[in-house]
Order: sequence, then C-alpha cells, then structure tokens
Amino acid sequence: MNFELFIARKIYFSKEEGKQATPPAVRIAMIGIALGLAVMMLSIAIIVGFKQEVRNKVAGFGSHIQITNFDSNNSYESHPVAISDSLLAFLRNYPGIKQVEKFATKPGILKTDTDFQGIVLKGVDTDFDWTFFKNNLIEGTIFAVDPQKTGTEVVLSRYLCDLLGLHLGDSFLTYFIQEDIRVRKFKITGIYDTGFQEYDKLFVIADIKQVRRLNGWEKDEASGVELLINDFSQLDKVAESLYFSISEKKDRNGNTFYSRSIKELNPMIFSWLSVLDTNVIVILILMMAVAGFAMISGLIILILERTNMIGILKALGLSNTRIRRIFLYISFFLIGKGMLWGNMIGLAFCFLQYQFRFIKLDPTVYYMDAVPIHLSPIAFLLLNIGTLTAAMLMIFGPSFLITKIEPAKSIRFE
Repeated sequence: MNFELFIARKIYFSKEEGKQATPPAVRIAMIGIALGLAVMMLSIAIIVGFKQEVRNKVAGFGSHIQITNFDSNNSYESHPVAISDSLLAFLRNYPGIKQVEKFATKPGILKTDTDFQGIVLKGVDTDFDWTFFKNNLIEGTIFAVDPQKTGTEVVLSRYLCDLLGLHLGDSFLTYFIQEDIRVRKFKITGIYDTGFQEYDKLFVIADIKQVRRLNGWEKDEASGVELLINDFSQLDKVAESLYFSISEKKDRNGNTFYSRSIKELNPMIFSWLSVLDTNVIVILILMMAVAGFAMISGLIILILERTNMIGILKALGLSNTRIRRIFLYISFFLIGKGMLWGNMIGLAFCFLQYQFRFIKLDPTVYYMDAVPIHLSPIAFLLLNIGTLTAAMLMIFGPSFLITKIEPAKSIRFE
C-alpha cells in the first residue's frame, strides 16, 4: 500500500480527541471551496443561459443568416429579390444549413378605435419554421399559410394586445404609407409572448402574399431568404463562406444577393453579450483566488497542528518529499469534500431555478422574465477539473513549509 496515502487517510479519518484533521479553520477552508465552486457554477450556468436565451430570441425573429438585395438598406421597407427554385435548392444543400425560408417585411401602423402603434408586418410562406413562435404561444393557434389564397390571419404579441386592448379573435386595421395609403384588415389567431419587448412590440406575423400585394411584387419575389444553421458555434464560418458563394449569383432582374449573419444584423446586442464573457472570467478568477487562499490557510494550520508528528516522521528517516505528499493527500481529501458540497449546492440551485423560475427579472431590461439556467455536462466537468487543479497547484508551494521544520525542536512542540 502507498505509505503516504495510508498515513493521510489515518489522519483525515482520525477520531482521536484533539487530533481531528478538520479543526474550525480547516472547515472554513472547505466552506470556501464549496461556496467558490457553487458561485462559479451558477455564474457559468446563468451567463450561458442568458446568452443562449437572448440569442435564440433574436434568431427566432430573424434567423441566423439573411440573404437580401444588395441595394436594401437597414430599414424594413426593402427592395425585392427574385427567389428561384435553383437558389433554394443550392441553399438547402449548402453545408451547415438546416432550414431555408422566404420572408417579406412591410412597416405599417396598427390602429384600433382608440389607439395606434407602429409595427412591422412580417410575411412568411409555407416553408416557415414555426417552432420558435409555437414555444412562446400563450393563446390561440398558429395559422396555416395557404399557397392558393391570401390569408388575413396574423399572430402578434401579448405586448401589442395589452397596449391596444386587443384579444384573441379580434380584427384590426393596419395602414401602410405608400404613394397612396393602403389599408388591410387582419384577424388575430394567436398571441405570443417571448419577453423580448424590443421585438414583441414590433412584429406581426402574416401571410407573405399580403406583403407582395401591398408592394406589387411577383409571386417569386420577397425581401429575402432566412437561413437557420445546425450549429451556432459555426455561424461565422458558414456566414463567411456563404457570403462569397452567394455574392456571385444574381436573380432574374440582375439584383445581387447580400448575405449577413445575425451578428452583423444586431451588432449592439451581440457586442453586449460578448462583454458578459469578461464578467464570467473575472468571477471565475476571483472565486478561484478566494477558494485557493482559503485552502492555503487551512493547509498551513494543518501543518502547524501536526508539527510534532512531522518531526517524529523526519526522525524516523522519512524525507521531506514524502511528508509533503502526506499533506497534499490530506488537502486533496479536504478539497474533494468541499467540491462535493459545492456541486450539491450549485446543482440544487440550478435545478430549482430551471424548474420553478423563482428568481424573476424585469423583461423590459433583461429581455426575459426569469433568470435563465443552462449548464452543459462538458462545462460542469471542466469547471470541476479546473477547480481541483487550481486548488492543488496553489497549495503545492505552501507545502514546502514542511522542509523548514527541524525534528529536534518539533518533537518537543505542543
């Protein structure tokens, strides 16, 4: 049997009065490890969950990549492009892309008997992926796009309904300002609530043929094509590759296609999200430092408590390296116990928040109504490995204190 491990286990699990391996100061060090790990776990889970939630909501309204007319500006009054079957086939077979859908937008004014509100009518076709809106639907149903006739059904947000006093099944008028003002009447079949008020107060989802009729476009014309990709981590790579591939193509009217990723379409939001990564790094460094210094103080106290034993072991011929190894084993046991409690605390909080969402947020500020949680198994594993490695490395240096203890003096030490 490993002699150092045997001695370490005897010391750690000792029940002898006055010789316990975990005096109060060492217990405090274990609590520091536990709380540090729990805080780091929660920081990662909340930040990753927050970024994923915001990213999914932005993508739900505008996809991962948009292909539009090169002459279009950043407004919702867009120049059309002709979408051919060959272009759709090219995009559907493009590596990394899982969904291709046509869309068209038209700004307008939604008016009731007492109020009005500026909105964007987003027209969708039969190829539209309704998953995002179905997941956020709170009343009614999603309408089906009929390829043979122009539908008047729409899906809009609870924010707009509350603002304008509308309810499921109500009809309303929308005015579109062109050379001459045009009016369309729509009926509410579904109400969604994403908590992302920047977009909830803006988008009304309708049949794409309504926008085509308002703008006088042909059947194959649209504002552009929206693309969803398989892996968001590959967004930059896919978007860059597609940009050069699509820029060489033109529609039947000679218009050039322009490809932009969700990050380019929403630079302010994604710049803000990238800043959150810095916050996580700062929190991890601080918590690692607190846990590490707590463990260092615990180790020093443990060595001082066992000074007499260290002197006896040296007198019996045990080298400094082997004695240090004994205390490193003990430190490993203490760190492991602290990490066990830290994992239990962190995972319990993550589970409770994920299930019951008891910590609420102001959606007007944070784009969601509760603190989001997302902790992947890989992140959990790497966090534990990193914490254990950092703590052991930090106590490696202080363990050299053992080499300064002299047997002749320490044997008499009480």
